[in-house]
Amino acid sequence: MYFTDRGLEELTDRRGHEEVTFEWLAEQMRTFVDLFPEFETPVERLASWLARLDDDEED
Repeated sequence: MYFTDRGLEELTDRRGHEEVTFEWLAEQMRTFVDLFPEFETPVERLASWLARLDDDEED
C-alpha cells in the first residue's frame, strides 16, 4: 500500500457517496495550493492528467 492510499481511502470513506462537479474540484485544488504552495506542481500535474483522460494515446 502506498502512503497516499490512506488518504484516498479516507476520502472514499468520508465523501464517496457525494457527487461533485469538476468546477468544485478545481476550486478546492486552488484553495489547497493557496494554503500549500509547495504542492503547486503535483496539483498542476494531477489537474492536467484528469483533463486529458479521454485524449487518444496516439496523439
